[in-house]
Amino acid sequence: MGDGVCSTQLIDGDGVFNVAGIEDFMKAVKLAECGLSYAVVSIMGPQSSGKSTLLNHLFGTNFREMDAFRGRSQTTKGIWLAKCNGIDPCTLVMDLEGTDGRERGEDDTAFEKQSALFALAVSDIVLINMWCHDIGREQAANKPLLKTVFQVMMRLFSPRKTTLLFVIRDKTKTPLENLEPVLREDIQKIWNGVPKPEAHKETPLSEFFNVDVVALSSYEEKEELFKEQVASLRQRFFHSIAPGGLAGDRRGVVPAAGFSFSGQQIWKIIKENKDLDLPAHKVMVATVRCEEIANEKFANLSADEDWRQLEEDVQHDIVPGFGKKLSIILDKCLSGYDMEAIYFDEGVRTSKRQQLESKLLQMVNPAYQSLLGHLRTKTLDDFKEAFDKALSRGEGFAVSALDCTQFFMSKFDNSCKDAAIQQANWDPSKFRDKLQRDIDGHITAVRATKLSELSAQYEGQLNKALAEPVEALLDTAGDDTWPAIRKLLQRETRVSVSGLASALVAFELDQATVDKMLAKLEEYAKSVVESKAKEEAGRVLIRMKDRFATLFSRDSDSMPRVWTGKEDIRSITKTARSSSLKLLSVMAAIRLDDDSDNIENTLSLALVDNANVGASNKSIQSFDPLASSSWEEVSATKTLITPVQCKSLWRQFKSETEYTVSQAVAAQEAHKRNNNWLPPPWAIAAILVLGFNEFMTLLRNPFYLAVIFVTFLVGKALWVQLDISGEFRNGALSGLLSLSTKFLPTVMNILKKLADEGQRPSAPEPQRNPELDSKSFRNGVYSSATSNASSNMSSSESGVEYSSPSTQ
Repeated sequence: MGDGVCSTQLIDGDGVFNVAGIEDFMKAVKLAECGLSYAVVSIMGPQSSGKSTLLNHLFGTNFREMDAFRGRSQTTKGIWLAKCNGIDPCTLVMDLEGTDGRERGEDDTAFEKQSALFALAVSDIVLINMWCHDIGREQAANKPLLKTVFQVMMRLFSPRKTTLLFVIRDKTKTPLENLEPVLREDIQKIWNGVPKPEAHKETPLSEFFNVDVVALSSYEEKEELFKEQVASLRQRFFHSIAPGGLAGDRRGVVPAAGFSFSGQQIWKIIKENKDLDLPAHKVMVATVRCEEIANEKFANLSADEDWRQLEEDVQHDIVPGFGKKLSIILDKCLSGYDMEAIYFDEGVRTSKRQQLESKLLQMVNPAYQSLLGHLRTKTLDDFKEAFDKALSRGEGFAVSALDCTQFFMSKFDNSCKDAAIQQANWDPSKFRDKLQRDIDGHITAVRATKLSELSAQYEGQLNKALAEPVEALLDTAGDDTWPAIRKLLQRETRVSVSGLASALVAFELDQATVDKMLAKLEEYAKSVVESKAKEEAGRVLIRMKDRFATLFSRDSDSMPRVWTGKEDIRSITKTARSSSLKLLSVMAAIRLDDDSDNIENTLSLALVDNANVGASNKSIQSFDPLASSSWEEVSATKTLITPVQCKSLWRQFKSETEYTVSQAVAAQEAHKRNNNWLPPPWAIAAILVLGFNEFMTLLRNPFYLAVIFVTFLVGKALWVQLDISGEFRNGALSGLLSLSTKFLPTVMNILKKLADEGQRPSAPEPQRNPELDSKSFRNGVYSSATSNASSNMSSSESGVEYSSPSTQ
């Protein structure tokens, strides 16, 4: 009967819980796999009442039985646990130490109460073994023990119902129908006498206990009948946990995996003389066990190869189907938890599952975040590439930006859905917003670049269309120069602004931005003209000298002049200088606003007319209109050359062009001499005065000739220095008075110069560089020095008077 039966001592006689034994027992019988499909049966009763014998026959266990031939004594010490043989579902049976034993004595009843409470706490069915002839008795019928149990159960308020099966042994001739009412009445009296809380004052016994009674014949006198009755009773334990069975009330059952821990905690509380709180204990057991299962599943997932590989892959690149793969891994882990914890308290099980799920999601969240980061980066790169291609194909900027943004944002949303896992409701909006900001930032940067390129393109066109034409117009400076420049500026600006406005349509900019860009382009066009005007103004001296040289040295047909003596050098010089003065007046200010000014008249009055007045009357000091740093009716921003700078430039211009005029005069005089076959006038005069013989004597005597030559040179020098012809131009009397005052100082000056020239060695005069002189104006410094012309030329603004260089 005991073959293949597994049993262990759960609690020894000293009250020590056998932890190792129960763990080995559970592994041996594979109790953890039963879940809630198991039942616990215990038996209590007086010592030597045949409890172990009944269990062995009823459940096929191998508990130690009393040897009747050795006398009546304590057989079972503590509490023993065994698995019932051949009963479905899995049924565990506990054999408790008998009560009222002489070994523990009359006063040592603590273990009896503790074991009875333990059996009641962990058992679905409690067999109360009692002798038939003890019915109606107080101690022998275990009434005090039952009273104690009921009191404890009332304090627990346990919703679980335990089946109390009274087994009447050695049934006499008294029918069971007569014995059962007595037992039920006694039990009801015990229940009624137990103090109850207000909430359960009227609670019936049936709310906490199912009471049943069965009677068995004497094993020693009627063994066969006893076995038949036991076999019949055994059938009641099949499917005991089914509704209506002996253990049909399963509300407080502990899952099989937590049976060991539950038993330990219950016995610990009993040993500490604390009231047994089954609901709290159930929660405690569920809490500990579910947490163990959750930790185990978490550790399993941490070491899962699929998860490790997925985590590694997502660190480097996008993993297609990430959400589905991770959802499967998490679902496998959570399903394993659900399978193992399904029989524990639902509230605890659910709470621990939520905690496990939270820990799992917290562990996999970095991988999810990393994937979204890869998706954002990849989507942004793809957007940039597609956007650049769309622009290179000539598509409109705004249309391309909108289409590409919508497409790739939708693509990112779909990728986020693919990355989402079933167990979490993570919001990818942070990455989406970051992607949107990055895309908007890229569009803004590209827009700024494109607009800059577009502006640079039209500015380049304007620069090309304005710079050289403006330079050419300023080079030919005349009355229509600035009107022509204004017309050119308006035409080219209108063309460029129109082109830029058409190009900006594709960008769909707000009108204020468009107006600002067009205004900037118009300002740039003006700046090109002004910059070119300033540049040309810096070379105005060179331009003036070039224009003078051109007009003075070439005729109306642009042919080089040949100074034959018929040309009016004075008139040509005046015309050339007037044209150069015209160039200076044009260059003096920027005239883009079509405002009139008096610059040309002021220059003419100050540099030409005022010079004529000064030449006629040098004693009169008139007001100088050029002694100013600004022009009337011209702002400082539009001024290129100030009045005082114009005066300095004109003085330098005249100084540097006098040499050209003197060369022309010399060339004209030389031409006249070469074409005259008569003797010189002085020779004809000498012949007439001296006669031919005296003239020949003079030629033959070099000393006389030298004296005459020196006398001629001195006379010529006095003529030039005294400006005799100029002095007599205003009348003979005034000329004589003027010459009388100037004659002696002039003679002394000539003698002083002759003495100085005789004392120093002669050195060639360094040649002046007109180009270097012109740079002085460009650098903002104007030279006031005048060159000493070698020709004897007295000039004025009204004209130039020349003496023949051959006579000097």
